[in-house]
Amino acid sequence: MRVQVEKHDHAGSMRTLLGQLLEHELIDALLIPKKLPGGDGFVQCLIKDQTMLEGTDPLAPTLAVQSARILSDLTPSESNGRIGAVLKPCELRAAVELAKFLQVSFDHVVTIGVDCVGTYPVSDYADMVQNNSEPSPQTLSKVYKEGEIKGEMESSLRTCCQICDSSVPVNTDLAFRLFGNDASKEILLTVGNRIEKELTNKLSLELKEEDAGSWDKTSQKFMAKRSERRAEVFDELKTNNSGIEKLMQTLSTCIRCHNCMNVCPICYCKECVFKSSVFTHRPDQYSRWADRKGAVRMPSDTLIFHLTRMSHMATSCVGCGMCDSACPNKLPVSNLFGLIGKELQEMFSYVPGRDIEEDPPVAAFKEDELQAESGAAG
Repeated sequence: MRVQVEKHDHAGSMRTLLGQLLEHELIDALLIPKKLPGGDGFVQCLIKDQTMLEGTDPLAPTLAVQSARILSDLTPSESNGRIGAVLKPCELRAAVELAKFLQVSFDHVVTIGVDCVGTYPVSDYADMVQNNSEPSPQTLSKVYKEGEIKGEMESSLRTCCQICDSSVPVNTDLAFRLFGNDASKEILLTVGNRIEKELTNKLSLELKEEDAGSWDKTSQKFMAKRSERRAEVFDELKTNNSGIEKLMQTLSTCIRCHNCMNVCPICYCKECVFKSSVFTHRPDQYSRWADRKGAVRMPSDTLIFHLTRMSHMATSCVGCGMCDSACPNKLPVSNLFGLIGKELQEMFSYVPGRDIEEDPPVAAFKEDELQAESGAAG
């Protein structure tokens, strides 16, 4: 469907419609990125007053906090009324995964998805604003229309965004389909069954069936290039980390600060082994290890930390890259988890965040799921 809105850039057009959702009480509050007072970044805000929408941007070019984590704080309580949540594709996939583990409820949430071309590191974007070098709305609109992002605009994106081949939201109540569309005219809007009747009755919008061929062709073109880059990165990563020695070298500067774990939307456990006494060692233990080996790495257990976390959540990793952003030593945590996650997910024919009805591999047992193929050596 296409919806006629005021003639703005993409973000302005979406903001107009989102304001109408609040005004006509289709939602009671809106979770959306809002520009910081200094204009050099964005923070998630829960907005109930429509006049506070000024400065919000559904296409915020930074991702300071994964919104799936915020939804886990806001739901399943009914006290906040119905929340409209503007989510980038990786945020939506993470929220779906958390819903499967009963950490998020969609009962009182209207999911609002947006096509995404990527985000910049928070500090880098602040520098871009300071230097007046951030992409303009017109430049961004051109990227969406043509399905191509080039040069420094692409290379400056977060690493995970440069290889993300899931740039469009799926299974949302509302989805703004921006690829292949001209922002100065109409916006292609996908409306889910849960709210279609309410949307047409309360907003009196002219929704009309429309061929989505342009969106489909352009979005596929955009994601195909990302898939190629993803394959290149993963092949190089696999070569450089084959064997335990190489992996230890890659992770050698880990200080076990737990930042990657703390920001990961999939790491939701309230009782975590790494916050327990299991990895709190007595001083004499370190001394004995040093006596036996001649030297002991400090802090200890860094490799087991990553391997344990990987085994817990790799099948549900959505590649949002928050772990990379939080790492003080810039370790390629996201790419490593993405590589392992890809192979595990293919093994179980599982795509995290694809369908809320699809059981995650760690929560389902099938007797024949790991049996060798017919004719293979036993």
